[in-house]
Parts: sequence; structure tokens; C-alpha cells
Amino acid sequence: MARDAPSVDAYGSGGFRLSGARHEGSVLIVQDAVWAWPVTSLAEVTPAAIASVISAGASEVEFLLLGVGARNAQPSRETRDALRAAGIGLEFMDTPAAAKLYNVLTAEGRRLACALIALP
Repeated sequence: MARDAPSVDAYGSGGFRLSGARHEGSVLIVQDAVWAWPVTSLAEVTPAAIASVISAGASEVEFLLLGVGARNAQPSRETRDALRAAGIGLEFMDTPAAAKLYNVLTAEGRRLACALIALP
């Protein structure tokens, strides 16, 4: 499968620079497409907020890499259960660690979705 995953070049100041382009706010990357993601805190990460990841399905997405903000914390059981039911794994960590790991994993050609909560 050809990959055209964007790279996370920078983060902070309320957004991200992905492949040279500035994106304000949180972002969701599914099947190498970048979407504005209207989530500002871990409490807002619900099954509805990641519906596009779930609908992509396990055949397209091995796991969701979730950058939860400034400090690592576990997403809700409801969110974890929804991903599990779809056959999609979950890795969560603070946003800086997730941004760095995303670049490594996409360089390896991994099929992942990435949701990053913006830092102020």
C-alpha cells in the first residue's frame, strides 16, 4: 500500500505544523488524510469523536495513536470498548510523545490513525 502520511513537524501554540502546513487546534489523521478535530480535552474523546476511525475499520487501521494533551491519562472505558469492538487497538500518551511516535510509525509504513489534542 502506498503511503502518503503527513509528517508532524511541530506542535504547540494551539495547533500543529503537518508536512509544512499549519493546522489550528486538534487534528485527526485517518488513512493519511488530516481533519480538524473539535476536541480540546481528553474528556471530549468519545466514540462519536473518533467515529471516522471506527468506521475505517480494522482492515484499514491497526490502531489509534492518541495524544491526550500535556499529561498522559487513560481515555474513557466507553472509548476503549468502542475501539476494541471494532478490532482497532489503542495506544495513548501525552501529545508530544504521540507526535514523535507517529512520525516513526508512519515511516515504518504502519496503518494507524492518529488523534492529537493541541497544546496551548
